[in-house]
Amino acid sequence: MKTKVNERATRGQASRKRARTRPAPPKRELEPMRIAKAIAHAGLCSRRDAEKWIEAGRVCVNGTVLTTPAHVVSGEDTILVDGDPLPSLHAPRLWRYNKPKGLVTSHKDPEGRPTVFANLPDTLPRVVSVGRLDINTEGLLLLTTDGNLARHLELPSTGWVRRYRVRAHGQVSQRALDALKDGVTIDGIRYGPIDAKIERTQGSNVWLLIGLREGKNREVKRIAAHLGLTVTRLIRTSFGPFSLGDLPSGTVDEVKRKVIADQLGPTLARELGVKS
Repeated sequence: MKTKVNERATRGQASRKRARTRPAPPKRELEPMRIAKAIAHAGLCSRRDAEKWIEAGRVCVNGTVLTTPAHVVSGEDTILVDGDPLPSLHAPRLWRYNKPKGLVTSHKDPEGRPTVFANLPDTLPRVVSVGRLDINTEGLLLLTTDGNLARHLELPSTGWVRRYRVRAHGQVSQRALDALKDGVTIDGIRYGPIDAKIERTQGSNVWLLIGLREGKNREVKRIAAHLGLTVTRLIRTSFGPFSLGDLPSGTVDEVKRKVIADQLGPTLARELGVKS
């Protein structure tokens, strides 16, 4: 146990050293936009949460407490959130994070369970997650400073495939898995096309490779139960073009801005303020 603690400390020291030597991300001007979008771009929260903050009277522009998220702001405005100036806008940043089992994808948990955000390195700025992984799911979770970028990446319409390695108790045939290619309806809920293959069998367990585009709540586990399987381990290995690779559990790795811009395309990258 002491060795693992020492290894974590060493990694933490190395991360802090890299943070001190890494150049600051480029700032960008605040173009005219709705206040909720500006707050999300600043990395404080998602646009949806920003709208709730505005309704709660937590946002002030030029000395006036806002009551509507429709208000448009620009770089000429003085914006306060909970009495503090809106952070300087930077180009959105994105990290790969290998989420360990046992962490809730939330900033706060009413049940007091450990959260992803409480276990991130101190060197990271405030980030939001792109979608969620439930407490027992491991693997790739994308983190970003920009709520709008997160919202875009997690939308099913983006079309990015989420891939998982699944260990399940029980038996299933490849024929039954192939039947999922056109989607399936379970308990009245329609799930889109699912790509599923048997990786290997191991005693009374089977390892599956599953790819899906929607990412509905507990989708993999419900599909497995529909096939008569009980999931005992679930690991997300990729999200669109971003792969878990050999990233150690509990660690983060920043995605280069050029890679983000290339994946978004020139129009969307410009709209979201991502420059390569």
